[in-house]
Amino acid sequence: MNLESYIRERLGERKVLLMTHLIAGYPSLEENWRMLEIMGEVGVDLVELQMPFSEPVADGPTFARANQSALEKGISLTQYFDLMKRSTRQFTFPHLMMGYYNTAFRLGHGAYCDALSDGGSVGYILPDLPVEEGEELFELSRERELHPIQLMTPTNTDQRLAEIGQRAAGFVYVVARRGVTGSRTEIDPELFSFVERCRRATNVPLALGFGLGSGADLKRLQGTVEIGIVGSQLLRVWEEEGESAYVDLLRDLGEGRY
Repeated sequence: MNLESYIRERLGERKVLLMTHLIAGYPSLEENWRMLEIMGEVGVDLVELQMPFSEPVADGPTFARANQSALEKGISLTQYFDLMKRSTRQFTFPHLMMGYYNTAFRLGHGAYCDALSDGGSVGYILPDLPVEEGEELFELSRERELHPIQLMTPTNTDQRLAEIGQRAAGFVYVVARRGVTGSRTEIDPELFSFVERCRRATNVPLALGFGLGSGADLKRLQGTVEIGIVGSQLLRVWEEEGESAYVDLLRDLGEGRY
């Protein structure tokens, strides 16, 4: 799949796309499947499927705790890729592997790309892999039509944004603020200014994440970025309020696209 083409075609039907997130094995693989079924029912546009890791440096307290719990329950790479393969066969939304470079290093770049391709993934997000260190992995990814999603952050200089933008494929993950996932992000002129800096650095679509949590947030992003990313809020609602509230939140997010 050409991910950028998919995004632009999808934008003919809505004003901003919704990418959701879940952590494999948390709270359980069975609950993961129910989450994916709800995402399929709502018609989300893309999904990040996270492989838990012991040092999730980009993740805030909610995700860090979930990562640790999934690992303690014994989630394995085999289970992760089995879940991905099952999901990509069942649901039409593109799947991205979210994780950390240790997984690619441990498997070896070729085996990692092969596992993603076999699982039906369209690419991956590895927040701790600097663009300068990924050339071999990126080349193998291109050969398999996988998209290595790059991140742009508010601490990047314009020169650094340009360097990242040159290597971008599919879309760029725009980190809405300094710090880790989970805390609320203010959608304000400062954020829009940063998005414009990112826009000047690349021609691929922009996806904004870290701290979004409602359909109103997505509506405010219309015309600014192509994709809004929601993760921590979904997990918090599942944990604290249950499946019914999770469905309600996803429906609200879905309505925020129009």
